[in-house]
Amino acid sequence: MSPTSETAQGGRRLVIVESPAKAKTIKSYLGPGYVVEASVGHIRDLPNGAAEVPEKYTGEVRRLGVDVEHDFQPIYVVNADKKAQVKKLKDLLKDSDELFLATDEDREGEAIAWHLLEVLKPKVPVHRMVFHEITKDAIRSAVANPRELNKRMVDAQETRRILDRLYGYEVSPVLWKKVMPRLSAGRVQSVATRLVVERERERIAFRSAEYWDLTGTFGTGRAGDASDPSQLVARLTTVDGKRIAQGRDFTSVGQLKANSAGTLHLDEANARALAAALENTAFSVRSVESKPYRRSPYAPFRTTTMQQEASRKLGFGAKATMQVAQKLYENGFITYMRTDSTTLSDTAVTAARAQVTQLYGSDYLPDKPRTYAGKVKNAQEAHEAIRPSGDRFRTPAETGLTGDQFRLYELIWKRTVASQMKDATGNSVTVKIGGRASDGRDAEFSASGKTITFHGFLKAYVEGADDPNAELDDRERRLPQVAEGDALSADEISVDGHATKPPARYTEASLVKELEEREIGRPSTYASILGTILDRGYVFKKGTALVPSFLSFAVVNLLEKHFGRLVDYDFTAKMEDDLDRIARGEAQAVPWLRRFYFGEGEGSGSAAEAGNGDGDHLGGLKELVTDLGAIDAREVSSFPVGDGIVLRVGRYGPYIERGERDSENHQRADVPEDLAPDELTVEYAEELLAKPSGDFELGTDPQSGHQIIAKDGRYGPYVTEVLPEGTPKTGKNAVKPRTASLFKSMSLDTVTLEDALKLMSLPRVVGADAEGVEITAQNGRYGPYLKKGTDSRSIDSEEQLFTITLEEALEIYSKPKQRGRAAAKPPLKELGEDPVSGKPVVVKDGRFGAYVTDGETNATLRAADSVEEITPERGYELLAEKRAKGPAKKTAKKAPAKKATAKKTAAKKTTAKKTAAKKTTATAKKTAAKKTTAKKTAASAKSAASES
Repeated sequence: MSPTSETAQGGRRLVIVESPAKAKTIKSYLGPGYVVEASVGHIRDLPNGAAEVPEKYTGEVRRLGVDVEHDFQPIYVVNADKKAQVKKLKDLLKDSDELFLATDEDREGEAIAWHLLEVLKPKVPVHRMVFHEITKDAIRSAVANPRELNKRMVDAQETRRILDRLYGYEVSPVLWKKVMPRLSAGRVQSVATRLVVERERERIAFRSAEYWDLTGTFGTGRAGDASDPSQLVARLTTVDGKRIAQGRDFTSVGQLKANSAGTLHLDEANARALAAALENTAFSVRSVESKPYRRSPYAPFRTTTMQQEASRKLGFGAKATMQVAQKLYENGFITYMRTDSTTLSDTAVTAARAQVTQLYGSDYLPDKPRTYAGKVKNAQEAHEAIRPSGDRFRTPAETGLTGDQFRLYELIWKRTVASQMKDATGNSVTVKIGGRASDGRDAEFSASGKTITFHGFLKAYVEGADDPNAELDDRERRLPQVAEGDALSADEISVDGHATKPPARYTEASLVKELEEREIGRPSTYASILGTILDRGYVFKKGTALVPSFLSFAVVNLLEKHFGRLVDYDFTAKMEDDLDRIARGEAQAVPWLRRFYFGEGEGSGSAAEAGNGDGDHLGGLKELVTDLGAIDAREVSSFPVGDGIVLRVGRYGPYIERGERDSENHQRADVPEDLAPDELTVEYAEELLAKPSGDFELGTDPQSGHQIIAKDGRYGPYVTEVLPEGTPKTGKNAVKPRTASLFKSMSLDTVTLEDALKLMSLPRVVGADAEGVEITAQNGRYGPYLKKGTDSRSIDSEEQLFTITLEEALEIYSKPKQRGRAAAKPPLKELGEDPVSGKPVVVKDGRFGAYVTDGETNATLRAADSVEEITPERGYELLAEKRAKGPAKKTAKKAPAKKATAKKTAAKKTTAKKTAAKKTTATAKKTAAKKTTAKKTAASAKSAASES
């Protein structure tokens, strides 16, 4: 049946989708006989805690939310924040003649549809409506061609959910007991964290090697032009037939690799001596090798490749990319954005080929459509690749999109069109140049070039690279047109020193790529995995690099030593294979879960074997987490730094110590939480230990007789007094010690008793005005200020708190109070031009700390960021994430709750009256609301201006 006004006369159809935005778009494509409502994601799930579990369940079932003794039966509860929505859906269903479940066409979407069936218990015909793009034709086709619910997909999702619950709820408490409270472990998040930690370990163990080579600039003696340059730059490759050692020839500890023993390792002295010997050498071309160059287009986007390219080209994090893509999908601009497939439908291929002809000409269109084989194992091929929606692609200019949505749509559009274009072709050339030095040694230099004779798909799209120094596919390097035997002059020979670099830290893009290549997790989950390890504090960002915290070192150390199999890369990939087998109906969920949890079944190893990595990959989790006696909490959280210094991860953060506690030579110092682990060298650790720590006794207040001390607190250094024992600290007679923060110009190791007493004397009475109103100088959260009654005025410096006179204060108050924006402060740092807005991005100092801005969007720097170290890419990423979130929603203040019983009784009586009164007062309310809104808007603008 197609959605027409005729079908509407036969009854009403309820269509349930996942999001309100999607509901709004789909409603516009359906006739009046359709009601479209959102479930707003999952309406029920496993309980978040024992309090949500029904009373009839006790013991382990109550803790886990899964009955492991009875076929791993999950206990589902309707989420507290979804009860009102469920009631609304039930009420709509009562008045409907058919139900269409239109959730996403993937495991998660299928599970949401099943949960809706279980909760709503419809008595009307039910149809599963699926589509991969939100266009008029696609929606109407989906209504006309529904299918049955795919129970196999539901079982697969449910098994994953139960597995992840058992893993998280059994392993996380081990971390609470042995590392730190409130930590979490997850099946894929723990493995992703381990990857980041292992890369940091490689960086810590890395030792740099120095090597040198020569670069020659050779001239042809001809006047050059764009097609035939007069010079070429070549690098020294061999001396007397021995290859010159390069970075790839050294191990991570700075030694030449065994297979590089025949290479020549030049040090600075030898390199300079060789350069001097080549000063008057006659050089000639020894060989010219030319090969055809061909590059085929990249496959259309799937979820992971889109995330990687959005990170490289737009500076988006994986989470921000998916948020923007979700909006594009829901508003009908692209097809479904969670897909493993690189396949395009015939409709999409036709649309892409039409745009190739229209925009680039028929010379760029291959004779036959291009097809792309899927590279992802067990890919869900139900979806297409991510592409512009519809049977005719809108160009970015035609969409009317702006900001991040425009940028991401343009990326998807370009990639899709380019995928149906011809190869890029050209030539690659290698020229070898040789000469004999004055000391008799034979030196050979090499230069390579590339010319593109037909750009093909590169006209539309060029893929980015994780390595910022990598050469992109569309870059040409033209060499002079030379032939074998041609004489060349050495215009310059330079000596170049190099040092090997540690392996690069992962970025979001490269970590997603690594996870996918190892077949760990599934592409649709990578954004949430990255979000989790960042939010949990296991990983933080420096620029775009993912840096593991010291806490993650402790967590991974524990998991590797005592739950080795659970964070083993192959084990995790095998689990994915098993879950996919269950999804295909090749394996049963309950026996598999039983083996995983209890270690039962033929061929399964013991729990201990599952722990250390020697047994079957489905050893018993339960036994592993039961016997924790072998886990030494102090040992798993301790890491040697060197010279007797040990880093420890404590409950309140990382610290270093040397010597036994309570011994005379014991030293201890806190470590900055945002310090990258590879930066904690012995030298830096010695600096931290040398810094004064703990309480500094400054002396005794001569007036009160109380001891005055200086301390380093959570919000910075401060001074305070020590009250005598027995002083009441709570109740009506409680006495609070005088306390004051140090000025920015002060430090703990230089502050004196006199300084402390002056600081604690604040606020200082400056004097009174002509009317007798007292003026005081105070130091507050936002800096030093004067206060007269309720009138506050900022002053320039903290030192003025003690020096400002009554006359100076009265002069400040004689001037009108500055409203609105204060004079703009100069930027703290300039980062460059934002790739989205095209506007200059700067770091500024704001009321709530440093932030980045392009003049349109502001984003506060995170705890792991610093003004000194923030990179342009990190600034662009913060702005992209802020834009993806959209403007902050204002929450109306709720009136204080009154007694529930009286309220309910009154509500029942007044319902009828309110219904009648609503119609009468609607017009008046709307008019009043308009006035109120106008007032609120003006007030908000005024408030925002004063805070900026």
